[in-house]
This record gives sequence, structure tokens and C-alpha cells, in this order.
Amino acid sequence: MSYTRDHTRRIHLGGVPIGGGAPVAVQSMTNTDTRDPAATLAQIEALAEAGCELVRCAVPDMEAAEAFKPITDLSPLPVIADIHFDPRLAVAALDNGAAGMRINPGNIGGQAAVTRVVDAAKAAGAPIRVGANSGSLPKDILERCGGPTPEALVEAALGHVRLLENHGFDQIKVSLKSSGVQTTLAACRLWAERYDYPQHLGITEAGGLLAGAVKSAAGLGALLMEGMGDTFRISLTADPVREVEAAWHLLRACGLRSRGVEIVSCPTCGRTEYDLMGLLERAEPELAKISAPLTVAIMGCVVNGPGEAKHADVGVAGGRGQGILFAKGEVIKKLPEADLLDELIKAVQAAAKDYSPSVDSDSER
Repeated sequence: MSYTRDHTRRIHLGGVPIGGGAPVAVQSMTNTDTRDPAATLAQIEALAEAGCELVRCAVPDMEAAEAFKPITDLSPLPVIADIHFDPRLAVAALDNGAAGMRINPGNIGGQAAVTRVVDAAKAAGAPIRVGANSGSLPKDILERCGGPTPEALVEAALGHVRLLENHGFDQIKVSLKSSGVQTTLAACRLWAERYDYPQHLGITEAGGLLAGAVKSAAGLGALLMEGMGDTFRISLTADPVREVEAAWHLLRACGLRSRGVEIVSCPTCGRTEYDLMGLLERAEPELAKISAPLTVAIMGCVVNGPGEAKHADVGVAGGRGQGILFAKGEVIKKLPEADLLDELIKAVQAAAKDYSPSVDSDSER
């Protein structure tokens, strides 16, 4: 079944539109101590440079809530407060500039506490994200549904939504997450069929850099290509910057948004006659600094390279101590192998400088 993103409601987190056909927003979470504003801001700035558009920070105590003021005053991104159990922390974070909250209204402390948090969110113009995680579902729902099923996730999330709706609040986004890809897929599809609140997508506890990225791509990629997801995070046991990099790779692969360099490169084979893997490894961190959506080819064979990668904006190929630099399939110059990296980076930087973005859905940002 196919869905359309414009069927969801539109909310705003700071200046970032979510839902209602807005571009899918990339989110991550800091792993610094929020009580250390300098360290947290440094990480937020690194995330922003990598293309992050929304950032979440943990609020474990009042000191962290009070640290939101210097953080939100200087943050280049809207900052979301991650709150558990204590409504005082939610109110304090909102008073100190939080653009949104992630809470569970079912465990925030009863009706009076929910009213207090909702009133603060209304006053601040801050949306609330609620959701369900297969690892922390209420016992009554688990018993009724026979375990952490997709139906159980939807029921739990809907209960949180109804609590907020009963207090006259509808600036809501919803997440339904499991560490199981199939459970997440089914739950998100069920939600999209029944309700129009925007969805935040994620595969929880996905794992390390490689395994987590693959697992997230399998689940989130399917949902994104089916038309679901208004914002998402690729959750990795890794530097949060790598989450953002992986997110942009996924958006580009799904044909939804483009940012940064896409590298196309040959798999190695017996015909490779130069250090292709070494060149790629040295090029990746340099090319990651470039935000223009260019295609760069790093090919293993001088004979086939320009032809197989003729769509690339810039590319190199090598063999037997020599190489070529090419653009759009046309050879620009021949080079010693030792000069390939420097010449490639210079050519990509020049192409990025000349890049002129076309008008597309990202223009809403």
C-alpha cells in the first residue's frame, strides 16, 4: 500500500515544518552531558554541519533542564527535551527554550501533571512527541495483544495521544519503534492507515555503525519509499554525526532529498591494479566536508571507469601507477597515481562552488 506525506497534519519544531508534505527532517540526539552546555553545543554544531535539522537532548535532572537556556540560546538547531517521569523537568526545559518535547504522558504523574505539561507546551508553542517502544509496553496491553505486537504498539501510542487530546492539545507527532524491523514496519503501516498525526521513524536499539545502518535502512527505507515518515533518526551505537551521515545516504537512496557527495566506486576484482580501497578511504572524510549534492566516482579501471561512471560529476580511475581525472565521462587529464586524491578533491571543490541548487521540496526549509 502507498501513502502520501501530505495526508499528515503540519506542525512546526522551531522553524522546521514537520508533516503535511514537508521534506522529511533528519534528527539525532546528543550523547554529551546536557549539564555541560559547552560540550553539548559543540556536538550540536557538529551535527548541524553534517546536515542534522532537529536535535534531542536528555534531561535527567533540574540542572540539565536549567542548562537548556544557554544551549537553546546558541544552538543552530531546534532543541527537543527528552523527559521521563518528572513534569517539573518538562516545564523547566520549555521555560528555558526547548522547541519541543519527547515525553510519555502515561508516566508523567497523573492528570494534574499532564495538564501542567500541556499548558507549558501551549504557552511555548512546542509540539510533543509521544510513542510506544516494544520493550516498554504496559502490561495490560501486552496481555490483551499477546505480546509486543504491532497492534500493541499502536494501542499504546494512541493512548498517549488521547491523553493529550483530552487536554485540548493536538501539536503531536508519534513514534512506534521496535528493535525488530518487521514489527516496526507493521506498526507504522497500521498507524498511517488509521491516523493523520505525523510520524517520527526509527528502529530502536539498532546496533553499531554497520549493523545498525543496514537494519535501519531495511526498515526505514521501506517506510520512506512507501510514503511514510515525516522525521526520522537512524539510531546507532556510534558518534551521532554518523547517524546524520547515514540518514542523508538513506534519503538520497530513496530519492527523497539530496545533500552532500554520493560516492560511486567499483567493487575490487582481479583487474584492479592500484590501491582503490586506500584511495576511497582517504577520499571519504574529505568529501564528507562538501554539502553540495554531487556524484563522485572512484573507479578501479582506467579503461572502463569513465564509461561506467559517465553520470558522475567528477571521477578518477587508475592502474599501474597512473590514473585519469574525468567529468561526465570525459577525460580531463592523466595523472600519476600519487596525485589522484589531491586532484579529485580540488575538482570536486570547484564543482561544489559552481553548483546551483534547483527549486524543489527542500525550498520550504
